[in-house]
Amino acid sequence: MENISFADFQKLDLRVAEIKTAEDIEGADKLYKLVVDLGEEERTLVAGIKQFYSKEELPGKKIVVLANLEPKTLRGVESRGMLLAAHVADRSNLALLTVERDVSSGSGIS
Repeated sequence: MENISFADFQKLDLRVAEIKTAEDIEGADKLYKLVVDLGEEERTLVAGIKQFYSKEELPGKKIVVLANLEPKTLRGVESRGMLLAAHVADRSNLALLTVERDVSSGSGIS
């Protein structure tokens, strides 16, 4: 990957979000519809994490979200952001990026 400038990095709106709900998306093997709390608002995200997390274990997790990603509709659901996760090269394992301490939803990440 090529290097980016600090000015490019500053364009990223990375924030802490709490997962409120996780639902199946009809006909999608890998996708969940998540509702996350970003402090001042709730948003819907579509995330391909179904094979790694049950929908019951997701609510309450504080995760890292790219909040200013261009919206995209996946399987009929508009996704307004992207959660961040670490994965191995072949994508056989994945871990959500979570925060170590209890910080408020919507807190900025720098």
